Amino acid sequence: MPNVERSLEREKSIVKWLQTISKDASAIYLLGDVFDFWFEYKTVVPKGFVRFLAAICEITDSGIPVYLFPGNHDLWVGKYLENECGVVVVKNAITIKLGQELCYLHHGDGLGPGDTSYKWMKKVFLSKFAQKAFAMIHPGIGVSFAHKLSRKSRLSQNPKEDNYLGDSNEHLTQFCHQYLASCETQKPKYFIFGHRHLVLDIDLGDGCRYINLGEWLHGSQYAVFDGTELQLKKWSTQGV
Repeated sequence: MPNVERSLEREKSIVKWLQTISKDASAIYLLGDVFDFWFEYKTVVPKGFVRFLAAICEITDSGIPVYLFPGNHDLWVGKYLENECGVVVVKNAITIKLGQELCYLHHGDGLGPGDTSYKWMKKVFLSKFAQKAFAMIHPGIGVSFAHKLSRKSRLSQNPKEDNYLGDSNEHLTQFCHQYLASCETQKPKYFIFGHRHLVLDIDLGDGCRYINLGEWLHGSQYAVFDGTELQLKKWSTQGV
């Protein structure tokens, strides 16, 4: 989105970013919606992404682990990217150690209260029946239909319509507070998500933070932990 030319420009920028950060990265986490649409047929995968996939292969071949969290756009990620590119596909939330602090990672879809219709729909899409049924559709039809739906998405049409709705109305903010309230041992200092398409750094109290990474259709943000603290940064596309 919005067209082949802009998509190629964005892919080259992301590849340059990956090549730059991999020089001193100990691990890379991609928190979902990496692909606008992804479905693995038995012998077919969506065309394109060759520069991006090659960059990922180069990173994993060098010994740096790359963790990929399927998002709601690419929730049908299967074994191809693991076998071909060496990524670790993470289909559930994980908690990792950053220095002395805990960090909770997930794409963010389906977490928190409410959003019942999407949670039900996600269960249906992840069912073996739904995936087998979609696999029966010719790739030329199935992938084209998925891309047509994406071009009508709110993010594609008008990203400025997305605004932070306030702590009491944001599912992920509420999830973070509920999770912290239920912790009986060490609490995560950082909750990092994608999904919401907004760049957010929300103070949850007691030194805990909810970080949302935004999106790369109209922005280019990412998070870095340097051994001491976590920072949100913006990748400059100038000169790419």
